Amino acid sequence: MTAADVRGSDPGDGRISTPSAARASAWPPAAPMTSALPPLAPDHDVAAVPDWSEVVEHFREGLIVCDAEGVVRHVSPVAERLVPEVVVGEVLAATGVTALAGHAPAEFTHHGRRLRLRAVPLSAARRCWYVEDVTESVSRADALLAERARSLFLAVVGEKLGNPLHPDRAAAAVARLAVPTVADVAVLVLAPRSGRARWWRAVRADDETPAVDGGVLPATSLPAAIETGLAGTEPHALDWLVEQAAEAGWLPGLDVRGATARVVPLPGGEAPAGVLLVARRAGRWYDEADVDLVRAFAARAGAALTTAMLYRDQAEVADTLQASLLPVEPAAASGVQWGTAYRPAQAGLRIGGDFYGSHRLTDGGSVFFLGDVSGKGVEAAVFTGQLRQCLHALHRVETQPGRLLKLLNDALLETTQAHGQGRFATMVLGVARPHRDGGLTLTLAGGGHLPPLVLRESGEVEVVPLSGMLIGVVPDPRIGETTVHLAPGETCLLYSDGVTEARGGWRGDEQFGADRLLNAVTGCHRMPAPALAERVEQVTCDWLAHGDHDDIAVLALRAAGPAGRASRHLHAVPEPTSADRPRELPA
Repeated sequence: MTAADVRGSDPGDGRISTPSAARASAWPPAAPMTSALPPLAPDHDVAAVPDWSEVVEHFREGLIVCDAEGVVRHVSPVAERLVPEVVVGEVLAATGVTALAGHAPAEFTHHGRRLRLRAVPLSAARRCWYVEDVTESVSRADALLAERARSLFLAVVGEKLGNPLHPDRAAAAVARLAVPTVADVAVLVLAPRSGRARWWRAVRADDETPAVDGGVLPATSLPAAIETGLAGTEPHALDWLVEQAAEAGWLPGLDVRGATARVVPLPGGEAPAGVLLVARRAGRWYDEADVDLVRAFAARAGAALTTAMLYRDQAEVADTLQASLLPVEPAAASGVQWGTAYRPAQAGLRIGGDFYGSHRLTDGGSVFFLGDVSGKGVEAAVFTGQLRQCLHALHRVETQPGRLLKLLNDALLETTQAHGQGRFATMVLGVARPHRDGGLTLTLAGGGHLPPLVLRESGEVEVVPLSGMLIGVVPDPRIGETTVHLAPGETCLLYSDGVTEARGGWRGDEQFGADRLLNAVTGCHRMPAPALAERVEQVTCDWLAHGDHDDIAVLALRAAGPAGRASRHLHAVPEPTSADRPRELPA
């Protein structure tokens, strides 16, 4: 038999020959067995004739040859090993191998091996089946596909977990992503805080997005396996994981009989960020590849949660610091109505370099102040915090505004020189003392700040002539001082340069200026102090038209009247007239 005969061709006489006596006995003796072999040359030895059975034995595929009646006439050694049910001389369809009953190509599992079968027709209605063992190649292909699926899953996990910066949202996303790829039910338990542990659970739903819920457990009520995981170790008593999770109420709708579970710690900084419990229904066991995938998933989840918790901790610290640096509302004082407005240059930070506040005095008066430090943002806010703390301490030993500003100047110089900051501030500082008739006497000291405005009961707006040098620059600065009397219902307005230097208008680069501020408050003398401060902020922001700006701070104090109450009525703001032009108070 030639190699062409083995692959399906047929010699001229239509017979397949083989030198095996055992095989030859099964063939019909229609012709000599050598008739299909190539003729020998006269000078050739018989030993030169190839043994075709040896050639067939080295084929990767097994061969099964049947005659026209389907009776097996030839089985190669490879075919004998792969399909031992096939016997020479028996009908092929009676072997019990379903795939051999038809003529279509097939791939099937037989005796633990994956076989591939194809049939090739021969002459005289005979047929040859090629049987190939593809177990290894199929296993490699399946392993490659599985690895690609795992890599794709982990890539999606990395993408989905790259955004959440809140631990709760990140934890819910971890539980949702675990189902159904690595679990039918996934429970994520975060490391306890203040004796309580938050948990999230995702449950597989057919053709639907996994349902996610959560809750809180006391740290003392956590299952033993979870505590082991939070200690950084995977529990070894796997048989009890399902029971512990079921007792905790974490496996709704899952038949615990035959179910399997694993607990994997989520790597964190110094300790695990949490623990992931994954559970599957009966028949879906966790093999080594599955466990490796769960661990890789847990590593990415742990990194995401650690980042989210670090961001949360930093945000909490930032919120605490910001709250301590925000301007404090003036303390309530007899005979004084306060109004404030504040808008930092960097709205996202909520803090800036402008500040205001007040402190009550033992004699019934109040120390009040509004200022602006150099710079803006976090560094300026920290400097304002230092300045406010200095004022909080110094007003207890000095209540005269001019001397108090000089003490503050000395304290700031010592602080800035020690830290090499070179910062300074402008400020108006005053003391308000109420009268029995409801009026106020204001003793004001200026340190290089914009002059205050006074809104008289008559509607006039007066500019207080207050000057002085910057605070925190020279050891003995010149401090301006003046006294202003407010009748009941009259208001003193303090503001920062963020108001007058706000740039906007039609061209977007024109300063708001002092004249526009005077026009904006003219006719507002009957407004309560809070409404007046809000109006100044509003007209300034309207002028800006959402453009960049410096810190804006406004402080208004109004003489509340004999009963300590200001008018509750808001009056329309009239258009300014020539008679409403501001005048300057005498020094």
